Amino acid sequence: MRKLLLTSLLAIALPLSAVADNDDDDGRFGLAGVLSGKNKEDLEPIQLSAGMPLTSAPWVLKSGTYYEFEIQGDGSQELALVGPEFFRAIWIDEIVVEGLEIRPLGLDSVEFDEAGEMEIGFLAIKPGAYYLKIPGSTGETQRLEITIK
Repeated sequence: MRKLLLTSLLAIALPLSAVADNDDDDGRFGLAGVLSGKNKEDLEPIQLSAGMPLTSAPWVLKSGTYYEFEIQGDGSQELALVGPEFFRAIWIDEIVVEGLEIRPLGLDSVEFDEAGEMEIGFLAIKPGAYYLKIPGSTGETQRLEITIK
């Protein structure tokens, strides 16, 4: 019985030790999936300026892809961007303002009281049609249409 038990333990231990010896430090493996540099795209910046279009074209995003974009406010007016449905359809990795990194659990809107810039990194998750817009505005140039496929 002992011999059978010892043989069984060796049969299990040998493959496990072979796996343990397979070290990933040799550079053959890189970051996978969401963390891969191949999975990241930069989007056109959003321009917050009184009476100017937010962007030149709508955004078409792919679920599962990591995106980064900048919001640039010129200080011509106190302006905000709202888009709660969009912010709930993505996972926000970080918001960077003047070198300070913020990692929020969620977001409803952002506001610029003066000139400045922020960068937002996020993962598109839930497919659908969304928007970001300047609150209280009715012009179509003050609204960014976003589609997540």
